[in-house]
Amino acid sequence: MKRFFAIAGVILLAALYIVTFIFALIDDPKTMSFFRASAVLTIIVPIMLYAYQLVYRVLKRDDNKGENK
Repeated sequence: MKRFFAIAGVILLAALYIVTFIFALIDDPKTMSFFRASAVLTIIVPIMLYAYQLVYRVLKRDDNKGENK
């Protein structure tokens, strides 16, 4: 499960970087809002993936403690 989310995160981040770059090159008033959204998601997605990883570790550790008792 962790490997699947890691690969999905890498693909999502790569797509966001490419889309952000493309939006930066296009000179249209509408693309500026898309560029901003893509830039913000480029920051938020890794933070969310990291938070998911931390929560997974904490929950997995609690599950292992309960099994040993």
